[in-house]
Amino acid sequence: MPGEHVPSVCPHDCPGACSLDVERLGPDRIGRVRGAATHPYTAGVVCAKVARYAERVHHPDRLRTPLRRIGPKGSGRFAPIGWDEALGLVADAFREAAGRHGAETVWPYFYGGTMGQIQRAAVNRLRHVMGYSRMAGTICASIAGAGLMAGFGVKMGSDPREMAESDLIVLWGMNPVATQVNVMTHVARARKERKARLVVVDPYRSASAEAADLHVCPRPGTDGALACAMMHVLFRDGLADRDFLARRTEGADELERHLDSRTPAWAAAITGLGEEEITSFAHAYGAGKRSFLRLGYGMSRSRNGAVNVHAVSCLPMVTGAWEARGGGALLSTSGLFRLQNFVAEALDSFSPSIRELDMCQIGRVLTGDVAALKGGPPVTAMLVQNANPAATAPESMLVREGFLREDLFLCVHEQFMTDTARMADVVLPATTFLEHDDLYTSYGHTFMQVARPVIPPVGEARCNHDVVDGLARALGINHPSFEMTPWEMIDRTLVHSGYPGADRLLAMGWLDCARSFEEMHFLDTPGRAAPRFRFAPDWANGDMPRLPDHWAVTEDTDGEHPFRMVTAPARQFLNSTFTETPTSRGAEGRPTVLVHPEDGAALGLTDGAPVVVGNRRGSVTVRARMFAGLRRGVVVVESVWPGRDFPEGVGINALTGADPAAPAGGAAFHDTAVWIRKTP
Repeated sequence: MPGEHVPSVCPHDCPGACSLDVERLGPDRIGRVRGAATHPYTAGVVCAKVARYAERVHHPDRLRTPLRRIGPKGSGRFAPIGWDEALGLVADAFREAAGRHGAETVWPYFYGGTMGQIQRAAVNRLRHVMGYSRMAGTICASIAGAGLMAGFGVKMGSDPREMAESDLIVLWGMNPVATQVNVMTHVARARKERKARLVVVDPYRSASAEAADLHVCPRPGTDGALACAMMHVLFRDGLADRDFLARRTEGADELERHLDSRTPAWAAAITGLGEEEITSFAHAYGAGKRSFLRLGYGMSRSRNGAVNVHAVSCLPMVTGAWEARGGGALLSTSGLFRLQNFVAEALDSFSPSIRELDMCQIGRVLTGDVAALKGGPPVTAMLVQNANPAATAPESMLVREGFLREDLFLCVHEQFMTDTARMADVVLPATTFLEHDDLYTSYGHTFMQVARPVIPPVGEARCNHDVVDGLARALGINHPSFEMTPWEMIDRTLVHSGYPGADRLLAMGWLDCARSFEEMHFLDTPGRAAPRFRFAPDWANGDMPRLPDHWAVTEDTDGEHPFRMVTAPARQFLNSTFTETPTSRGAEGRPTVLVHPEDGAALGLTDGAPVVVGNRRGSVTVRARMFAGLRRGVVVVESVWPGRDFPEGVGINALTGADPAAPAGGAAFHDTAVWIRKTP
C-alpha cells in the first residue's frame, strides 16, 4: 500500500479535467498528486494547487459530521448531530415550507464545485421528482456560450492538441498559467518545435501575458472593437481568404461593407490601443493559416460579452485558418460529449411549467424581488451543493441579507465551513473527488473519463448522490434513480449514451471523443455539408448589433465611479476553493487591488496601504498595489477571498451586479464601475 499510485480525475471547474496519478500513502491518506504522464492532453502536468491536494483532503478544518445551528443565523455556532437526525430536519423543513407556499418555495442550488456528471447535478433528481423550483445555471458560461453558438450553433472547435502544430497562438481572454496550465504545455511544444509566437490579449499583465511574445492590452469590454478593426485590416490588406468566405460563411460581403468604417483609428479610441499596434497584430494573425485562437471566458464577463465572443470568433473565418492543422479556434469542447442524463437527473419527472430562477440573481430572489421570483412564492427552503453563493454570486450583500432571513431554512452540503455554510441551519459534510465515484467530460479537451474512490470518505462525509438518495427516503418519495449506486448510474448513463460501460471505460483509462479534423474544423466531408458560419446571427434580442461590432452597454464609469474593476482569477485559488489551504493563502497573501501607478499617485495611494473600493452596491477594504501592467482607469482584484478576510465581512462580489447579460443571462463579473478612496 505505501507509495501506491492510483488513477483519478480532477473535478474542479477548470477546462482541463486533468487525468491524475494520486500517491496513496495508506488506506486513508494521500500524498503527492501528479498529472497522468500518458494522458495525451494532461501530459504529466497538473497545477500546483491540485498537486498539493493532500493539504485539502486532510485539512483539520474539513467538515466531518453533520451539524445543526445552535446560535443566531450567521454566528457559526453549530452542534454535531447524526445523519438520520440531520436528514429528518431537512425533510421536515422542506415539507413544512411546501405545505405553506407550494413546492416551488423550495429551491435546490448547485454549480461547479465538482464537474463530475453524476455528483454535480444529483440534486436535479430531487428537484424534478418533487416539483421544486428549477435553476437557470447562468453564472459562468451562458454569456460566452451564446457568443460561440451565434456563429456555428455548436460548442466545439479545433482539437486543443493542435496548438503544438501552430505557428501563432493567441490566448484571448484567458490566463492559463493560473487557470488551465495544460494549455501552456502545448504552447511550449509549439514554441520549441515550430518557433511559434504567443500573443495574449488581456486587460492586464497576467502571468500568461508575462510569458507571451506580445501582450495586447485593450480596455475591458472592448474586445469586439479590436476584433472588428483586425478584420478591417485583413480585408483591406489582402489577408482575407475570399474563396473560403464564399464557401463557408453567410454574409461576408455585407460584413466587409460594415467593417469599412471600423478602422484601427476607430478601435484605438475605444480600446486604448495604438493604431499601429492593432494593424501589426492583425498582420501577424493573418500572415499564415496555422493561427490558433484559444478563447477564454474572461472576455465574456461583460454586459456585451456575447457580442465580443462572436466578433472574435469571426477572425479565423476571415483568414480561412480553419483549413489548416494548428489553425482555427476553440472556446469549449463540451459539444463533443453526447451523454444522456435521463436517469441521472430524473428527466422523466421534469416539468417546463415549473418556474426557473436565475442563479445569478440569488440575492434578489432571497430578498423578495418580484421579477426575480417570476411572480411566484418566496423561496423559504434551500439545499446548496457544489456552490458557495455567499462569496461567488454577484450582489453578495443581498445574498447575505437573504440567507439571514429567519423564515428561510438553509441546508448546505460542504467540505469546509464556507461563507454560505456559516449561514446554514443544517450543514452536511461532503466528500472530495478522491472519496467517491464519478464520470467526467471536459470543456477544454476531448476525453471522457471515470474515477473510483482513492480513499474512503473522511469522517462521516457523504457524496452528493447519497445525500440526495437519503433525503428522498426521508421525504418518503420513490424514483428508480434513488435506488442506484453512483457506479450503477455511471454505467447506465454511459451505456444508454452509446459509450462503453463504466468498468470498461475505467479499464481503458479514457475515451477520446474527438471527431474528424474536417468535422472539428467545420469543413465539408463526403456526403456531409458543414454548417456555414453566420456573421449576422439571430440574437433574439433586437437591441444587440446585427453584425460584429463594439456594443457600448457596459456599466458606465463616471465622475463618482471613475474605475472599471475586473475580478480576475487568482493563481492559487479556484473561485472560492483552495482559500482554506495554508499554502494557497500564503502564496496569495491578502485581498489586493491592482492600481496603475499614475492613478495611485493621483489618489495619494502607496503600496500596501488599505483602501476602500466601492459603488452603490457596497464597499470593501483591501490593500493597494501599484501595478503598471494595466491601463489607467482599470483596476483588478484577483480571486474570491472569503468574507472573513475583509473588515466588512463580505467579499469582492458585494460590488458586482446581477443584471442578466444579453441574450441568455449570466454575470458580468468584470464589468463593474467603482470608486477608490484612502481609508481614514
